[in-house]
Amino acid sequence: MGGEPPILLSDIWRLATPSDFKIHFSRWNRQHEPLDVWVNSPADYQTWQEYRPARDEFNRPRVFSLARFYHEPDIWLFTGIFDVLDRKPDQYVVSRSAEGAAFIGRLKIRHPYRDRSVRLNFENHYPLLQVSELLAEPYNGRAFPGFDGIDLSFAELENLARTGRADWMAALTSIKGIYLISDILTGKRYVGSAYGQGGIWSRWCEYAATGHGNNAELRQLVTNPDLDYVRKAFRFALLEHRPVATPDQIILDREGFWKTILLTRGAFGNNRN
Repeated sequence: MGGEPPILLSDIWRLATPSDFKIHFSRWNRQHEPLDVWVNSPADYQTWQEYRPARDEFNRPRVFSLARFYHEPDIWLFTGIFDVLDRKPDQYVVSRSAEGAAFIGRLKIRHPYRDRSVRLNFENHYPLLQVSELLAEPYNGRAFPGFDGIDLSFAELENLARTGRADWMAALTSIKGIYLISDILTGKRYVGSAYGQGGIWSRWCEYAATGHGNNAELRQLVTNPDLDYVRKAFRFALLEHRPVATPDQIILDREGFWKTILLTRGAFGNNRN
């Protein structure tokens, strides 16, 4: 026997005039993930609706906006309906509508859309949008995936540090460990360790605040105070974790091991020693 049929968005939310809408599949623009921007600042996220390309693609009065929920394939987070108030030559002027406010940041939609265009006629997709999940609270970052599942962009790390998500904080405060920072623009890597008060959480919060965590080689990359470079380039992963009772020297020895294995000293990496 097959599973239950999917619940369509149109089953729970009847929009009277779909032809009034464009649907906006907001996704990575080679610099930022819109989901991270939305979590960090809904006001900044609105600029994604105000960007006007050469063609007048938001040529209807309303925009149904979705942000790619990049942790899960084919999932999008509903981020609001925007009314287009003006179409200037270089930008749109939009205002978030009160319609659908209870769903903002909570409604996860399934739709396997992968084409290049991101601003499309809503009625062509409305019948295909499936309800994946309705979160109890607006999304404020993904749940802690376990120590072996950590792979964080810098922007996501910033959001976790800013919101102080309890699950991440509790897990990462409870351990010492060795971590990896990968620069996806250069391919270079940096291996570091955390063994002080607050464990990995405290150390990574330093990176979220400064971009470089006071490391000499990384500091050279963070020349812009708004951290543009690190938001584009840095990803964080946990190589190894140990209980807080582990002697510091063991952590330092393991850090040295990983630097050697991953060739992060010298020309191939960002470790100075």
